[in-house]
Amino acid sequence: MKAEKNLIIVGDRVLIDPAEGIDKTSSGLYLPPTVREKEKVAGGYIVKTGPGYPVPDPTISEEPWAAGRKKEVKYVPLQAVAGDYAIFLKEAAVEIEFEEKKYLIVPHSAILALVRVEITDSEVEN
Repeated sequence: MKAEKNLIIVGDRVLIDPAEGIDKTSSGLYLPPTVREKEKVAGGYIVKTGPGYPVPDPTISEEPWAAGRKKEVKYVPLQAVAGDYAIFLKEAAVEIEFEEKKYLIVPHSAILALVRVEITDSEVEN
């Protein structure tokens, strides 16, 4: 019997595999790590997303005698999906390590822009 770990992202959070920053300038000068730490914006690929923003169900009563009803939580899905490249505010990110790999957990509200590669069927002109 083998157990498998599964990282579950909750709420409106996104798990990001951070992109490695550029260590040198276009002229060839190497930048110290302190310069990269001062950057306010970072980027990386989205690995997983949470279910989204929870929405209250107005049909569910909060009365004690109605406690027997099962409450099903509904969510407004996130705009970000796995595979997107996210540009986000670095100060909102929390660094974690899962199975010897470093990731960032970022709230969806801290994402500034998404880059999504979409493959389209276009005719090639001859």
